[in-house]
Amino acid sequence: MAGVGRALGVALVGLNGYLVEVEADIGQTLPSFVLLGLPDSALSEARERIRSAAKNSGLPLSRRKLTVNLIPASLPKRGTAFDLAIAVASLAAAGDLRPPAGVVFLAELGLDGRLRPVRGVLPAVMAAVRGGRPDVVVAGANAREASLVPGARVHAYDSLGQLALDLGADPEAVAVPAHEDGGTGPEADGARPARHALAVPDLRDVAGQPEARIAVEVAAAGGHHIMLVGPPGAGKTMLAERLPGILPDLDDEAAMEVTAIHSLSGEPGTSELIRRPPFESPHHTASAPAIVGGGSGIPRPGAASRAHRGVLFLDEAPEYERRVLDSLRQPLESGELVIHRAAGTAAYPARFQLVIAANPCPCGQGTGKALECTCTAQAKRRYFGRLSGPLLDRVDIQLRVNKVSALDFGQVPVGEATAEVAPRVLAARRRQAERLQQYGLETNAQVPGRLLRDQLRLDPGSTALLDRAMVANTLTARGFDRVLRLAWSIADLAGLERPGGDEVGQALLLRQAVAA
Repeated sequence: MAGVGRALGVALVGLNGYLVEVEADIGQTLPSFVLLGLPDSALSEARERIRSAAKNSGLPLSRRKLTVNLIPASLPKRGTAFDLAIAVASLAAAGDLRPPAGVVFLAELGLDGRLRPVRGVLPAVMAAVRGGRPDVVVAGANAREASLVPGARVHAYDSLGQLALDLGADPEAVAVPAHEDGGTGPEADGARPARHALAVPDLRDVAGQPEARIAVEVAAAGGHHIMLVGPPGAGKTMLAERLPGILPDLDDEAAMEVTAIHSLSGEPGTSELIRRPPFESPHHTASAPAIVGGGSGIPRPGAASRAHRGVLFLDEAPEYERRVLDSLRQPLESGELVIHRAAGTAAYPARFQLVIAANPCPCGQGTGKALECTCTAQAKRRYFGRLSGPLLDRVDIQLRVNKVSALDFGQVPVGEATAEVAPRVLAARRRQAERLQQYGLETNAQVPGRLLRDQLRLDPGSTALLDRAMVANTLTARGFDRVLRLAWSIADLAGLERPGGDEVGQALLLRQAVAA
């Protein structure tokens, strides 16, 4: 007997990972398998998976009492990623394996002993490296994803038998599942096929709508939220879908964050960092947990977190439940979602650009003279009443999109292509990043009001329009700051050192177009 066997795993709470020490002890009483340390139901089922996997690998577990403890015991553990660590610790306690100290094991076990991929490998490996444990053992299908973490030393295996041979098991006893290909690439068992690059929707496809195109460009330049209100077929969805195409590529830090979230959301087999801003468009019947995250046990990320560093598009926004819409107010300000549940608290980054699209009324024809509109005034108020004032006050750009005329629809070419607009947006982002770097900020949309009224204060002549709007009660204090942020983005697109009265006037029109 080897006494107590030990191995390491990782418990994920949100995107934060914590090293977990797995202890296994073999007692002298009747056969049983006791698992301690706050395991969830999926982890509790590991006992039967491990018993079968060990037997079919030629290394059956001891027939005496086996006690496995997951330390720290107060930290909730969930999922199947602890299977391999528990198996290694259990076999080490029986003297069948001699695992080196400090190695982290992350894989699910099949009944035949194969190592199955698990989700959340990227943030788990990041936690292991941060904790000073860079040696990580994963399933072959997770190898490329784990290798994305700088400093990680990844060891990939396809079965418990293969791993056991490297950990000192008796070669004559070990059995390896048949029909193994031995590969560790994306085509290995359980891996997701490599993504094929999809054609990026082009702004040139949008007919007419010059004001809306400018609004989308300004939103992309400064990271601003935007609302488009107009009749069906005006191009609101097309404009929203083309916003990610003109956003700059993600830097290394942002790409790692985004890829980690998508790994945790259940996308195993990731072979490269996500460099393009993501686009999420949940259906209007989606619940609050589906949007902001939640679920049983430790909360999982929702659409808002999956849209981190990208775009969250809410089409037909007034059709969403009001409480779902209002749940976005906090992440719009903080860029983070903190979800509290009885099983634990999880924090996910959620710095996305919100795009809201809405019809002018329930029938969608309430534009212009509204001769074809059949909606009552009460129905219109009820329809837009789901978009609360505090939510709309956080949306920088609010634009009315009109019907496309026959002249605009037949015009060739329609307008600038994505390839022409994207360089201007990138240049504007670089200007503001250089200006805001000393304040620890990235985009104009993040600039706090105190900074706008202090170090970045404009002269009284430039803000005269805003002062009059404040006196007339057509602009709130928060709206005042948001117009100034828009003005800075317009100036950055134009290559100006700072905005003047013209830029402030343009920004005010973008802010109040719907109300007008």
